[in-house]
Amino acid sequence: MTATSEKYILAIDLGTSGPKTALVSTRGEVVDYEFEGIELLVLPDGGAEQKPDQWWQAIINTAKRVLEKKWVAVEDIVCVSCTGQWSGTVAVDKNGQALSNAIIWMDTRGSRYIEEITSGLIKIEGYNIRKLKRWLSLTGGAPGHAGKDPIAHILFLKNEFPEIYRQAFKFLEPKDFINLKFTGRYAASFDSIALHWLTDNRNLAQIVYDDQLIRMSGVVREKFPNLKSATDLLGPLKKEVAQELGLNENVQVIMGTPDIHSAAIGSGAVRDFEGHLYIGSSSWITCHVPFKKTDLFHNIASLPSAIPERYFIANEQEAAGACLNFLRDNILYHPDQVLNESKLPDVYKIFDEIAQNTSAGSGGVIFTPWLYGERTPIENDSVRSAIFNISLRTTRQHLVRAIFEGVAYNSRWLLGYVEKFIQRRLDPIHIIGGGANSNVWCQIFADVFNRTIKQVKDPILANVRGAAFLASVSLGYLTFNDIPDQVQIANTYKPDPKNHKLYDKLYREFLNLYKQNKKIYKRLNRG
Repeated sequence: MTATSEKYILAIDLGTSGPKTALVSTRGEVVDYEFEGIELLVLPDGGAEQKPDQWWQAIINTAKRVLEKKWVAVEDIVCVSCTGQWSGTVAVDKNGQALSNAIIWMDTRGSRYIEEITSGLIKIEGYNIRKLKRWLSLTGGAPGHAGKDPIAHILFLKNEFPEIYRQAFKFLEPKDFINLKFTGRYAASFDSIALHWLTDNRNLAQIVYDDQLIRMSGVVREKFPNLKSATDLLGPLKKEVAQELGLNENVQVIMGTPDIHSAAIGSGAVRDFEGHLYIGSSSWITCHVPFKKTDLFHNIASLPSAIPERYFIANEQEAAGACLNFLRDNILYHPDQVLNESKLPDVYKIFDEIAQNTSAGSGGVIFTPWLYGERTPIENDSVRSAIFNISLRTTRQHLVRAIFEGVAYNSRWLLGYVEKFIQRRLDPIHIIGGGANSNVWCQIFADVFNRTIKQVKDPILANVRGAAFLASVSLGYLTFNDIPDQVQIANTYKPDPKNHKLYDKLYREFLNLYKQNKKIYKRLNRG
């Protein structure tokens, strides 16, 4: 394979289910990719962990498989760009070794320690007013009481695993840990550090740690990495990594960005108020905005984007595609004595067919997708999922479609607060992520939202495409304004007025189910 004028990025997306490693041109064309699943450790006390060394080995494995195919000349691979799950914590020592499992974005064990650092005599929504004012004015938000932010993870380690805390040289986000493994350099990007609630984000050209916020956190400054822009070059590959992968040692590693940020870029919706909906294990609706603002009551804030000197709306729905995983693994194909057949190779296509052939509204059955609590538009770690209004006439077909619809109802709930936040309608909305491969789900979103949904081509690759675009801009191959023209739309879905009318009725009852049952959930799930 001879060198060409076209250059390529090795782009890595470390999702909760495992990493995708892709070879992507500087124009965003995905040449090839490989995926490898990793283990999720869900603990009975609200813990959610993964093994950092397993992350790294899976990345090396997938990178080797892609590169061994020799689609392009090694000389044409110019950069490595990482993205991945946000709001996680890896404690590392001075040698760059992980001291324990990574605590990931689902973990709630630090909630009690967040309540301690946010408390005070005069409070609003459980926050000391003086502290809250500083958090909001500088960072754009505040540590969530659900305990899912990295500062909660760190306080959990400090209080319950003090030896790990003592030995920790730095606490890193997942993406920044992978960058450390590639380069040997400790750093965080302005965007990846945001959910620690320790940085002054008022001037996007100069984001810095704030000494008072550090003191309020109860964690010493030395344990946090220095900060860089997402488009900065972190450094070249370590010699041993370059040799293992067969890459040149002068290949640069870009700082990169978390998955919500890379998805926004990879969706093509990079201009202000251009929205995208991501449906993966979790879900979010977001867009870039030209202002700094916070909706504390619905856990929505504008935070630093991967695009320098730009904000974007940060929000997240905890379970979306995970609801279909739950149906597959815990209900239909759970490995117990009832299971007399092998797991189907692609059960999601069958779910799609069932949903497509079942009437809108699922016979009045409503599913609430709160399998692991919720983050936005309400932050409530005690709320749980349920299937309501089952009768003797309810079939499995109704249950399957109800899960698709329930995720869409919850996304509409979030959409309402996002549109209130930006004071304008998001229409059309680009859809990406694994869930966007489902044509029936795209149509359900269009009908529930009453919005035009644009299905991005190869939607499952939006994150690696966004990571590659970010590197391309950093290296001077593209500008951010060039990106929309490089993203193709596969299909466009218009809302069906008849279905939307039905969904309006069911959506109102969906909201009522939360309001009527939230106290019951709290009693059942607060220990």
